[in-house]
Amino acid sequence: MRRLIGIFVTAILSFMFAMASGAQNFVPPSQLHLTYPPLQHTTKSDRLFFIGTAPKAGNVSINGKLIQRSEVGHFAPSLPIQLGENNFNIKYVSLAGDLNDERQINVKVLRESRITLPPTDVGFIKDSLFPTVDIARQPNERICFDAIATPNAKVFVKIGDREVPLLPRRRNIQLPPNSSVLTGDNEATVESPSGYFRGCTAFEVASKLNHPEYELRLGDRIVKEKAAGKVEILSPKNIQVAEITAIAADARTGASSDFSRITPLPKGTKALITGKQGNWLRLDYGGWVRESMTKIEESDHPPRSIVRSINTKRVKDKNNIWTEVTIPLEMPVPIAITQGDRLFTFTLYNVTAQTDTISIDPNSIINKLNWVQTDPDKVTYTINLKPKQQWGYKVRYQGSNLILSLKHPPILTQENLQPLKNIKILLDAGHGGKEDLGSRGPTGFPEKDVTLITSRLLHDQLQNRGAKVIMTRTDDVDVDLASRVNKIEQEEPTLAISIHYNALPDNGDAINTSGIGSFWYSPQAEDFAKFINAYIAKKLDRQDYGVYWNNLALARPTVSPSVLLELGFMINPVEFEWIIDQQQQKLLATTLADGITEWILNAAN
Repeated sequence: MRRLIGIFVTAILSFMFAMASGAQNFVPPSQLHLTYPPLQHTTKSDRLFFIGTAPKAGNVSINGKLIQRSEVGHFAPSLPIQLGENNFNIKYVSLAGDLNDERQINVKVLRESRITLPPTDVGFIKDSLFPTVDIARQPNERICFDAIATPNAKVFVKIGDREVPLLPRRRNIQLPPNSSVLTGDNEATVESPSGYFRGCTAFEVASKLNHPEYELRLGDRIVKEKAAGKVEILSPKNIQVAEITAIAADARTGASSDFSRITPLPKGTKALITGKQGNWLRLDYGGWVRESMTKIEESDHPPRSIVRSINTKRVKDKNNIWTEVTIPLEMPVPIAITQGDRLFTFTLYNVTAQTDTISIDPNSIINKLNWVQTDPDKVTYTINLKPKQQWGYKVRYQGSNLILSLKHPPILTQENLQPLKNIKILLDAGHGGKEDLGSRGPTGFPEKDVTLITSRLLHDQLQNRGAKVIMTRTDDVDVDLASRVNKIEQEEPTLAISIHYNALPDNGDAINTSGIGSFWYSPQAEDFAKFINAYIAKKLDRQDYGVYWNNLALARPTVSPSVLLELGFMINPVEFEWIIDQQQQKLLATTLADGITEWILNAAN
């Protein structure tokens, strides 16, 4: 979304700076240096920023035009990019009177079209023929066949015993990427529909239809080509059931990781398979899961269950206190969870209620629990919670019993000198290691170093306030995302914070974009994300970049309020100087610790 993934140093001579303690005390630039883009770059953006630096006693131009620089010599102009090849010459000329002190860097940028263009010759764009992978659908389910082909041609698809005409699509709406929210250009656009074809049909009888064959006719030219994937119509008699074998299956709204996540399915969940696409399975409640997270069994009936009594009790482990809700079922069924301020709602699919008795422990955090049979195969439970702030949850199947655990607020000791005593906080210093540098500033200074500096300083500040602080990394090492997320799940902290510094997609405005940003995913983290963002921006007089709901791995854990903080823009020439200033780093850590303390004390009472 915001990372400059794959950035390479492209300076002719990059300057050296200290990488030990005080790595931010680098030597001022003595050479023209370009951090981004690389010398050979491909983009689909209509503009591109150039991040770099040069000695301040001189001028920098791009293609002969002088560019604006910061007081210390950094630059980050955004320039328009035309479709096709673009060449840029970046030149530095000293003003000290040295005629030989002239340096330059040449960059070649290829801008590709955001849409796939039709072929220049008569025929098809091969990867446009649906399906590109094997699919399976239900009888009488509508299947649409797509192709990108020579405009003005007649296009058909032959499958089974029928020929389906494909008609030109009247409009081809292009949706902006999710990252467009961050750059302020989140609008759909209408591109030329020429060359885009679609035709739909349905099949009544179970069968294996093999590869659809597309045919194009233009004048006396006929071109035929088969789709890479095969089509199968599933039999309603030969029922297949998927059982989740992963600890939690990553359920999606569609058959790829490009689609949105929905509530993960706990291990043991069983559901009828109603569709297949490549290595993804569609389950009868609507979600898609990877086949590798399941085992498939033949069955003579779809998985279903009734639900009767519901029990709640207060339990304590070594870290936290929980309210545990137990729902006995005949078999583990798919679930979905939504949250509000004091509401926790979960839905069971393929279930019919026979519930007459519910037991609510008076020592639990549940105020009231209601249920409703929203349709014949779906029961929805709504829990009204006592605390004003949710602190996390976890869900699992124990046999066929659904166990939902709701975390209680932390217990505060009311000690003035150590207000966070017995509070566990997890800090994640973003990026790390030789390969994962994160974003980089005009000088090439990497995000991974400053996140570690900030996290160490914050660690000490929180520890001084009595908190038990867990770090995902304390050195310049590579820690993969899964390990960081697992650390949160295992530790079950009161609060989890991932420390980052920001960048933008190619079409962002690096010079005019700055400030503190916060990202949350699970609703229990929303209030903290809003509070800490406003707190830091106000106390340190920084720009408020905004608070965003975002599907980030380190914001997704549900056992704690988990947020990802972007504490400034590495690519902004002026803000970068603030980011690497030692005194400002210490002040930022102190202010963060103050804000964290204030929020926990208010939210837990």
